[in-house]
Amino acid sequence: MKKAQFKSRNILITLLIMTLSFFLSVGLQYAGIEEHIATLFVFAVFLVSLNTEGYWYGIFSAIAGTLMVNYAFTFPYFSLNFTIGANLLSAVIMIALALMTSTLISQNKRQQLIKAESEKERMRANLLRAVSHDLRTPLTSIYGSSSVLIENSETMSTEQKEKMLKGIKEDSQWLIQMVENLLSITRIDEGKVKIIKTPTVVDELIDSVMTKFSKRYPEQDVDIILPETIELVPMDALLIEQVILNLLENAMHHARNMTQLSLHVTALKKQAMFEVMDNGCGIEINKMNDLFTGIFEPKDGQADTKKRNSGIGLSVCATIIKAHGGTISAENRLSGGAVFRFVLDKEEEEDGQQK
Repeated sequence: MKKAQFKSRNILITLLIMTLSFFLSVGLQYAGIEEHIATLFVFAVFLVSLNTEGYWYGIFSAIAGTLMVNYAFTFPYFSLNFTIGANLLSAVIMIALALMTSTLISQNKRQQLIKAESEKERMRANLLRAVSHDLRTPLTSIYGSSSVLIENSETMSTEQKEKMLKGIKEDSQWLIQMVENLLSITRIDEGKVKIIKTPTVVDELIDSVMTKFSKRYPEQDVDIILPETIELVPMDALLIEQVILNLLENAMHHARNMTQLSLHVTALKKQAMFEVMDNGCGIEINKMNDLFTGIFEPKDGQADTKKRNSGIGLSVCATIIKAHGGTISAENRLSGGAVFRFVLDKEEEEDGQQK
């Protein structure tokens, strides 16, 4: 399907440029400056080669341009005559230009592809390194706690057992969330998940999010501000729930000294804006550019005793929002703390609900 679309696009571009060049040449001829017509078609061949894939469209435009100049704009008019040296020279120049331009563009695209693949491999290596670090801490904690329970169960009090079991449960929940995030970002990046948007009531979405969040963090209050009117936003509700949960959990893990956590939804004219705000320590300036890349590195290469989530959760958020055609950003608040913001369109694109 994509190959056919590219082919149709290339044909359309070639026809548009050559047709426009022909009519401009007619205008030049009527204006009495027909000596520039050959130059115009040379430029047209360059544009076709620049904006199409492969060599054939540029070569076709060169041949077509030569025939048009020879037939319609060179004396004797409306007849082909290649006995004139200037006509042959124009044909050779246009075909050579098409070949050189197409070759240079093909090489440039090939280099860009190699660079993109190299960058993707680097990102995968950083992701694997970061995930390995983050998984080690909860796995070690689960293994240690379970070993102690098995070996010393008879000498431990009920309170001690419950404390260890609670720790195992929390670490297990965190690992499940980590795996869900990794699966989401991998499937979307590889095109295995297609975003199917359905109109979703914002109030119902937030209710579902807060039900899940409250189960994980029952002691944390969240100030919620929603639009006064009922807002419908096209989205994959489960994925957007995951985004909001990740942003709330990110504040729980990283907003040191936080005493207030807020979730605001604002209805704009054609968009809905979701904001998760805290009054914690804010975002370190040197980490701002890498917030949504998932490549956070531990300071001095040392693993800490807390789960950092490697920025994987934020990377998942960026991937999901991008797949929805929205935008996501983060900044420090003037009053202290940070705000994470994403924006979704309230109207679906005309080409359908599936992107």
